[in-house]
Amino acid sequence: MTRKVPRHVAVIMDGNGRWAKAGGKVRLAGHRAGADTLDRVMHLCREAGVEYLTVYAFSTENWKRSKTEVSGLMKLLSSYIRNKEKELVANSVRFRVIGRRSDLSEKLQAEIANLEEKTKDGAFTLVVALSYGGRDEIIRAAKRWRDASKPGSDLDEGLFSSFLDTADIPDPDLLIRTSGELRLSNFLLWQAAYAEFYFTPVLWPDFGKEEFEQALEAYSHRERRMGARPAK
Repeated sequence: MTRKVPRHVAVIMDGNGRWAKAGGKVRLAGHRAGADTLDRVMHLCREAGVEYLTVYAFSTENWKRSKTEVSGLMKLLSSYIRNKEKELVANSVRFRVIGRRSDLSEKLQAEIANLEEKTKDGAFTLVVALSYGGRDEIIRAAKRWRDASKPGSDLDEGLFSSFLDTADIPDPDLLIRTSGELRLSNFLLWQAAYAEFYFTPVLWPDFGKEEFEQALEAYSHRERRMGARPAK
């Protein structure tokens, strides 16, 4: 029997700081290790037949962290974007960013736009949620609809979804959170309405093939009813 594979996997990459602390390293070392894990998981997704991978890289709340950590994270993101262009193009990976881009430096915004353009024809899509918050996205989508609609216009779920950052991306089928936390933390609140959740105590830098396979195996046994019940 062929295993059911999610088309879209979303991940809350949690535990970088705790991983670094446990090893007596600075927090940024944990984020660097987390970036390596992202490469590993992206490869595993493509091998398994997953078409979309969305990762929670930096939330709207993360700006409250220390200036040193925020600055280090932005530099790490910029370096990742610059250094991955050839690899992503060669492997047919489409790069997308969702979130409040206006919060980012003009330099980083330009680097993101450049990589999105260079990889736009990729078969596999990597979506990075950057300066992202689910509630903020919904508010921004509502404002877009308000500005684009005529007085008295009707609104339904399909139309509203077209104003979200993820308008061109299917909703996630499987949402994974590492490090043992059991909450969404303001991630894909609209899109994850019917996602299957998989929680693991493994810290993100330690997340590998074995844990990924366990997540896919758990998903394959879920019955996705989407609010309905099968006819008797």
